Formats: sequence, C-alpha cells, structure tokens
Amino acid sequence: MIYLSGAFMPLTEARVSVMDRGFLFGDGVYEVIPVYSRRPFRLEQHLQRLANSLAGIRLDNPHSAAEWAGLIGKIIDAAPGDDQQVYLQITRGSDIRRNHAFPQSAVPTVFIMSEPLVPPPPELCRQGIQAISATDNRWLRCDIKSTSLLANCLLRQMAVEAGCAETILFRDGFLSEGAASNVFVVRGGALLAPQKNHLMLPGITYDVVLELAATHGVRHEVRDVLEEEVRQAEELWISSSNKEVLPIVGLDGSPVGDGKPGKLFAVMNGWYQEFKRAVMRGS
Repeated sequence: MIYLSGAFMPLTEARVSVMDRGFLFGDGVYEVIPVYSRRPFRLEQHLQRLANSLAGIRLDNPHSAAEWAGLIGKIIDAAPGDDQQVYLQITRGSDIRRNHAFPQSAVPTVFIMSEPLVPPPPELCRQGIQAISATDNRWLRCDIKSTSLLANCLLRQMAVEAGCAETILFRDGFLSEGAASNVFVVRGGALLAPQKNHLMLPGITYDVVLELAATHGVRHEVRDVLEEEVRQAEELWISSSNKEVLPIVGLDGSPVGDGKPGKLFAVMNGWYQEFKRAVMRGS
C-alpha cells in the first residue's frame, strides 16, 4: 500500500499527471526514513530535514509533523517486514501548461511508500569496497534533498561501470561527499568530516557517526577536508541510512592505507551495530 495525495491505495493503482512539475522539471523534494523493528528512526530530524528542503524550494509544507507521523505510521503498519525504508516525495503539483515560473494555484503532490531496508552484507565490512573519484559538478544547493538527481545518477553510474561501489566527489580541491553517501576520513589517528553546508546533504547517519565518536572519545574534526588529505588517508568510510558505515579500501585503483578495513572502522562499526540494537531497535 502507498499514499498518494490524500488516499491510500495499491502501488499499481497510483497515477500522477504528466503535467506534474515533478515529472516535467524535477520540481520537488524527497526524504528517506529508516525503520527498525517498525519504529522510524529519528523521525523528528528527518521531518525537519524535509521541512528545510521544502523551504529551500519555496514550497509550503503540506502537513504538520503530527500529520506526517500519522501517515508514515499507517504506511509502516501496512507493509511487511520489521525493517523498512519509508520514502516521501512532495512535488509542486500540476499546472495546465509547462511554464518554468511557479503556478499560483497548484496543489502539491504527496507520495509515500515503504520498501524493505536491507543492511549491507557482512562481507562488505570485512573486505571493504572500492571507489572512484570525480569532480563534483552538481548544483550549489546540495543541502536540499531534491528529486532532481540526474547529476548524482550519472556520477553513481560512473562507479558502477568501473566496478566500484561509490563515487567520491571533490569540488575545488576539497571533499564534498559521495554520489549517494557522506564520507569520513581517518588521518593521523583523527576522524575528519566535511562540515555541513550547501555543498553536501546533511546525513542523519553522518550525525550518528560523529555522536559515537564524541561519546567514545575519538579525536575528530568537522571542517573543510582537502583532496590531498583524502588521497593520503589511513582509512576512508562512507555512511548512509541503507549503507550504514562501510570502509573504502581502494580509491581510483590505489589502496587506502594497507588496502584493508582499518582498526578505527572496526571499532566504529561495532559501536554502530550496538547503537542500532540498543537505540534504533530500542532493545
């Protein structure tokens, strides 16, 4: 079952106008909320990020936080499986003609669905992943979780065609993020993370990793990270809701560190899995 603009229905019955601005212009935003043991994780923070994205494209939020929570709860209850990822998408709605300027009376299109949340295979944590790098050629408002993801798709496809798991992005000599993830650097025993700004998406899992580092006394810095620091790193990690935390063992064909998942990653992954068990699942 999905939710579409006021009605719950099977996915096969969902229909959106070809004049919807999400279809014509990518004029919309989205959010993905991980669900563990049928409990949405950090729902308040996800809804705040959604609200920030809507404000960023000058679209009024169609629901209050309580209304969103109610709709999301119904989608979770109707879906099979205890672990899910709930996808929300809001576009500016349909107009009677194709016009770049915002329509005056369009009603936003609201779509919610749930899919299974599958954790990364354990062997990825044991063996690590390969990545390539590319120039970050996306627009300058990457903090908005926009449905206009063509640039990200092209960058991610570069990794697929190179037999890699992710593309690490650099802009003007500095690390921004991955095509679909945040990136952490271990250098000199310290954990480095790019600061939240308009050039990266503020990840919820990114927050968890930094919180765990602070809780356990890991030296860490949130600042601009030079490309040179990335290429000379002892360890590299990526993080996202569905990737959790994964170690990069090779970048552009060269080994990261000794070419194996690092010691700090092993410790962080243990902390993350315990956090998932105790906090995300509430057990």
